[in-house]
Amino acid sequence: MDFPLVFAIAWAVILAGGGGLLTSIGEWYHDLRKPSWQPPDWLFGPAWTIILGLAAWAFVLSWDKALAAGEQDFLIALYLVNGIFHFLWSPLFFTAKRPDWALAEVPFLWLSVLALCVFLRPWSELASWLVVPYLAWVSFAAILNAKIVQLNGPFTTNRA
Repeated sequence: MDFPLVFAIAWAVILAGGGGLLTSIGEWYHDLRKPSWQPPDWLFGPAWTIILGLAAWAFVLSWDKALAAGEQDFLIALYLVNGIFHFLWSPLFFTAKRPDWALAEVPFLWLSVLALCVFLRPWSELASWLVVPYLAWVSFAAILNAKIVQLNGPFTTNRA
């Protein structure tokens, strides 16, 4: 296997697997008031798997076109920055039980996904479009996160 494929698979698996491991849907989560339009819990795993798979494919499509000096390093940096912001959300929301902190982190995640859409385009228009579902899902998740904060706040570090 070549580097772009290994990197893309590792990125997607680490984010999907890590996010899953850091998402504890226990009594605390079930007791939160949620909007009626929230998707069922079972949908989040498959949705993230598809979304991250498409974004990983976008990396592979962009790699061979990013040939100018530093472009491949920039591509890797875009994905690493996105990975950091993607990975932060679940522990803030589920482990720390602070949806308000997770909501404060969302703009950074959203901007990192937007950066993928924008900066992949010169290398591969298809790659840029493959990231659009990620942007749409993070946008939806941000609205859902905000509604959960509105329905349940204020949050404290001592919340059971």
